[in-house]
Formats: sequence, C-alpha cells, structure tokens
Amino acid sequence: MQIDLHCHSTASDGVLAPAALVARAFDRGVRLLALTDHDTLEGLEEARAAAQALDMQLINGIELSCTWGGATIHVLGYAFAADAPALLESIAALHDGRWARAEEIARRLAAKGMPGALEGARAVQQELGDSGNAPARPHFAEFLVRGGFVSDRAEAFRKWLGAGKLGDVKQHWPTLADAVGTLRAAGAWISLAHPWQYNFTGAKRRKLVADFIQAGGHALEVSNGLQPAEQVGSLSTLAREFGMLVSAGSDFHAPCDWSELGMYRPLPDDLPPIWGRFRDAHSAIAAL
Repeated sequence: MQIDLHCHSTASDGVLAPAALVARAFDRGVRLLALTDHDTLEGLEEARAAAQALDMQLINGIELSCTWGGATIHVLGYAFAADAPALLESIAALHDGRWARAEEIARRLAAKGMPGALEGARAVQQELGDSGNAPARPHFAEFLVRGGFVSDRAEAFRKWLGAGKLGDVKQHWPTLADAVGTLRAAGAWISLAHPWQYNFTGAKRRKLVADFIQAGGHALEVSNGLQPAEQVGSLSTLAREFGMLVSAGSDFHAPCDWSELGMYRPLPDDLPPIWGRFRDAHSAIAAL
C-alpha cells in the first residue's frame, strides 16, 4: 500500500530508528506515512528529515494512551500542530506516567520472583536505540525471555504482560474524552486505534465508538495489519452505521511475517478514508 498511518519506531516500542523506519517504508512503496509512536513526538524530527530526503510525505502522528470502561484504549492523532500547548502538556504527563507504569510493572514482576525487570527492560530498549522514554511491555517481554522466565515473547504477554494480566497497569492514563479533547485542541484528525483488539462484546464496542464520537473523534481504524477479514467487515459496518471516516495502517513494530510497513487488508471502496482530509493540507507537511 502507498499509505500507512500506523507504525512505531524506537522512540516508543518499535525496533527501527525513525530514519530507518522511513527508509524501509519507502522501499516498500509507502509514499504517505504517519509515524505514530506511543505518547511521544520524539521520533518525528528524525523521521521528517529522512522523508524529505526521499521526497516522501510524512504526517505528524501520535498514538495516545487513555482509559475507558476500565480498559486501556489507544487513539491516533494526525496532521496536528506539534507545538500545541495542550498536546505538549499531555505528552509530558504521559511521559511521567509511563515511567511510573514501568516501575510498577517491575515491582509486580519482582514480587513474583522476577527481579531486575526495569533495568533489564531498559537495557533491551537501549540496545535498539536510546530513548528518554520509559521501557514498554515489549521490552519487558524480551527481558523475561532472556532471564529464562518464559520461552518467548508470546508467553510473556500471555502469562504476565497482556490485557488483564499483572503487567497491564492502567492507572496513569487520561480518560478517552480527555485524550480526544487534547488532540482536537491541536487541530488533529483522530481515529480510534484497532477497535477489535480490546476484546469487548459487540455491545460494549458500539458504546466505545459512540463515546469516542461524542468526545469528538472522527474515524475508526478499520484495517490494522493483517487482522482477520471478518473483523475488517464488522468494523466497516460500524463505520457506515455511525457515518465515520476510516483509517488503516500496518501497526508495524518489527519486521515479521504478519507485520510489515504498508501491509494491511484493503479498505472497502465505499468508506471515506481519513487521509483524504489532510494529505494535501499544509498542516500535513508543516515542520515541527
């Protein structure tokens, strides 16, 4: 695909530096890219310089963490003013929250006989490319593998770090309404990230979408990588029902068979893509 609006670099929990990610996306045919690292803009300057050298369009992007209905929810913001005060204040609070979260994850793991998790996860993170942001769950997962506590990352998430598990620490995030409000104040176009991944009932997912729209959200991420086609179909039906824009992206973190830049299931032709609202706008190419 020529467009990818969801990917992560070493500025959050990806394995490629921003410039390397942009180069890989370009080599794979992507010409419109949003780098959407978790709760940070740290990688955008490097990514923008790399994109400009390739004559490739980079959109200001971010994936903000928040809470709704007792669950961690992610919202994607695009084509915003990167110097918006409300956004910078929120990112600073999330930065502190992520460090507090990492410390809490490490404390909980230590209580279960797995000490040194914060230092170990930080070491994994620094091997990929140093960042001032806290280590994330994939870094903790690799620490658990290296420490022999689990056989692979999948087991780490299944036993310790996945949704509802010991490492799923939520208390440091803003509400969904606050996160959407912050992005709107920055002039962003806003999409609800991977709505199927929250493992909700159909009724609860509909309620989430309704509350997201009420808060000021614009779009559903109908296609997230190679999720099952029936999920894309169900989310497309929701988007039609609520009259929403749609977005799509690889949700790339690392090269592998099921996640690659520019790789996701196609959107239905009748749904209006969110990038039609900003791909030619001045805000889409404004420098940081």
